[in-house]
Parts: sequence; structure tokens; C-alpha cells
Amino acid sequence: MTSSPRHILITGGCGFIGSNFVRYWLDRHPESRVVVLDKLTYAGRRENLQERWGQPNLTLVVGDIGDQDLVRRICVEHGTDLIVNFAAETHVDQSILGPLVFTDTNVRGTHVLLEVARELGIRLHHISTDEVYGHIRDGHQSVESDDLSPRSPYAASKAAADQLVQAYAITYGLPVTITRGANNVGPYQYPEKAVPLFSTNAILGEPIPVYGDGLQMRDYAHVHDHCTGIEAVLLHGKTGEVYNVGTGREMTNLEMVDIVLDTLGADHALVRHVTDRPGHDRRYSMNVDKLRALGWAPTYDPRQAVAEAARWYADNRWWWEPIRSGEFRAYYDRQYAERLAGHTS
Repeated sequence: MTSSPRHILITGGCGFIGSNFVRYWLDRHPESRVVVLDKLTYAGRRENLQERWGQPNLTLVVGDIGDQDLVRRICVEHGTDLIVNFAAETHVDQSILGPLVFTDTNVRGTHVLLEVARELGIRLHHISTDEVYGHIRDGHQSVESDDLSPRSPYAASKAAADQLVQAYAITYGLPVTITRGANNVGPYQYPEKAVPLFSTNAILGEPIPVYGDGLQMRDYAHVHDHCTGIEAVLLHGKTGEVYNVGTGREMTNLEMVDIVLDTLGADHALVRHVTDRPGHDRRYSMNVDKLRALGWAPTYDPRQAVAEAARWYADNRWWWEPIRSGEFRAYYDRQYAERLAGHTS
């Protein structure tokens, strides 16, 4: 599989990973024509691609991946030969507060895309997450053939979507691939997530709310490396297969916080240990040898990825300062006000 698809529907292309991929793909494959389908929810923002909307080979359609007629019409009108599905509700804390929307988008939405792809004979690439594997015991790294053991409504919805994608490959012979990404960090990540939240709090001199003891283990991978990994799978991967995308290395959340604070020159006294969230997975760790076998390798190690992300937020206040008011502030207070009032250190 070496030919580059030319007419691509990228769902969720105004979100964090999706917008980075749109930018990366168009730079690398300027002959492609890309349609972005995005519902423009709170984390899907036109601003994430604001310098690109004038390009003649990039089109935005505002709409829902759950609208089958709309998805079909886009694919027919634009001669789509590949769907790359980034569209998802992604935040674990949000899935605990309001889980049903995660089922609507992550499960039913993916199912609609699969049905349209089946009807029109379109290849589909699905973006998943390491969280579908659940908590990983010490001494093991998740491989693509491992059983899925999700422990949050978010992870469960992504696992269900993965299984639908694989079922369509088996039942209908649909050409599909899946990438399961580690904890991505980098430009345009909505500040509900840990690294942008901690970075912007540090810049503003606000407390850093660390769940529990902060010793949860995560593989922090730069979003650029996820984009290159997806490209490697699209050009060289085998249909029907799943590929892990990460660095293969981990750090504790406390180490991540230290990198953020040191990079920004912020006071470590801002750290507050707060009540942990329910069902918080203790460790994620993925083996990425299968993707490396395609000739791919990450550019950033986890420390570099976190530091680079923190610097981006320091340099791009124009992007996140308008976000950190209004709706976001209400969510932040709901999620952290009581925790911070009763913090443990």
C-alpha cells in the first residue's frame, strides 16, 4: 500500500489531533484535496486552522458524523477515497460528568461512517487511544492483539468503536486501519487536558490540581509524531490491522508537571494534590514495534514533547486566553473548585 489518497474526508479536523493532521498532510501531500467535517463543539475550533482556510484544496463542512445523509453526500460530491476519523468526544473527566454524548459520537458516529464507507467502497482509518487497553500491569507493554479492558465511559466508547471497525473488516471486507495513540500533547490542545491545563495555570499563576499522588504513568507523545505515524499506516500499513502510536516510554504525571513548571520558570509551590477521579487508570504503556517496522520512529521523547507543548502555550496566549473564560471557567469550577478547596498538600 504505497499510493497516496487524493480525496480525503477528515472528520473532527478542527479538533486538536485532527487539525494538526490536516496541516501536516496538506504540507506533505499538496496534491490532495481535503474536506473537514466538524461539528464545531467546544473543542473543535475554526481557529485551529485559521491560516489554512484560504487554501483551494481545503474545505470545511460544519456538521455531525452521525448524519448519514450528510456524510454520504460529502463523499459522493467530493469523490472521497479515504475517510480519516478523528471525530470524538475525548476527555475522561467529561465522560464521567456526561457519558451519553460519548456513546452518540464515538460509537454511533463511527458506525455511520462505516456504513457510508461500506456503501461507497471507501477506505476508512480510525483514530483510537491507548486507554482502550485499560490499566497496564508493571512489566507489560500493550500490544495490538491484547484484549481491550476499558475502565471509563470514554475508553469504553472508543473500545466499542474499535470493535465495530474490526467487525466491518471481517464481515464486509471493508479496508480499514486503526491507530491507537498515547497521551498526545502539542499545539491547539483544549486546556481541559492535563498538559495545556497545567501550562496555562502556571502561566497565570494559578494552582496546579494533580490527581491523587501524581504517580500515574503515561506515555506523553508529541502530536507531530502521531501525525507521522498515521501517515506511515496510510501509505505502508496493512488493511485490517491496528497500530500503536507512542514513544514506548513513560513518566509519572508528577514528572510531567515538573517539566511544565521548569520549562515555564513557574513556582513548584503551585502544585496541589487533589482528590483523584473515579476509576483513574494507574499506568498506560504501549509497545510500538509494529509501527516501527513500517519505517516510522518518533521525533520527540516524552520529556521533549511535554516541554515543547508548554512552550507553545507560553508563545500563543492569543489562542487559549479567550477559551479560559465563560463555558470553560464553569467546567473548571465544577471539576476543581471543591477539590482545590480540600487539597491534600
